[in-house]
Amino acid sequence: MDKVFGEMEDALRGAVESLDVNEAEPTPIEVELMRNAKLIVGALDSVLPSGDAPHKIIYEAMRYSAEGGGKRIRPFLTLEFCRALGGDTSAALPYACAVECIHTYSLIHDDLPAMDNDDMRRGKPSSHRAFGEANALLAGDALLTYAFALIAENPFADARQNCRAASVLAASAGHDGMIGGQVCDLQYAGQKITAEQLFETERKKTGELIAAASTLGVIAADRGGEIPDEIYRAARIYAHSVGLAFQIIDDLLDGDEGETDEMSVLSIMGADEARVLAEELTAEAVAAAHRIPNSENLIALAEYLCGRRA
Repeated sequence: MDKVFGEMEDALRGAVESLDVNEAEPTPIEVELMRNAKLIVGALDSVLPSGDAPHKIIYEAMRYSAEGGGKRIRPFLTLEFCRALGGDTSAALPYACAVECIHTYSLIHDDLPAMDNDDMRRGKPSSHRAFGEANALLAGDALLTYAFALIAENPFADARQNCRAASVLAASAGHDGMIGGQVCDLQYAGQKITAEQLFETERKKTGELIAAASTLGVIAADRGGEIPDEIYRAARIYAHSVGLAFQIIDDLLDGDEGETDEMSVLSIMGADEARVLAEELTAEAVAAAHRIPNSENLIALAEYLCGRRA
């Protein structure tokens, strides 16, 4: 692992310094998302295992899903919170990769027949269709455990930062976080649920990992341990508000009013009411972001996610 991170240091610093984007994007925040997505893809390619080994199929399965596309919103938040607070982006990159490994593992497991039983993910066969159920399960497990290796051996942060980052990510992904939310999702399947049940489930299932991604960005910038608690609180408020607004807009884009067979905001309120709620949550996120210096991109991201129509 020391060798991996020795090679990773030059690769990540070079990616930060030489990144160039020529694509013409409609809005500045979409340009930033593209830039950061490319940076994350390059970093993941540097750190994910590869090579010829008897068990190399697990390397292939890990890479297949981790490099499978997406806007990379969560690692973007890790990088952007670090930047906003004047931190070294290189210190945030291993944390951002760890967050993306956790997110990817959750998607692999969500797609399994025992869970959502989805055959496609981001336009290509889901992991269990490409590699079989057993290898998909193991690929998710491997990404989960590798995430904590990335944090523990982050060469650009000190031991205090890495320890705190590992604790934050473990809590967000565990029994009272993302996994707890998934359990609630399974328990409520097919039931008539309340707004409180829905939003608490989404806070755990989606919001906690987004909050961890944001918090890890603050930790990456907090080299001397001097960033005040109010900044950490503002980051979590921002993240939970953005996360719930994001899920509400996803429900609006994916569903029909009156749904009762899945966890959806449209099972408890109409589309117009849901969009107003998303706008209110976005306003809360923007207010929290104003408590953080250099937060223009964070504000733009919140507004961009709420404004999606397709």
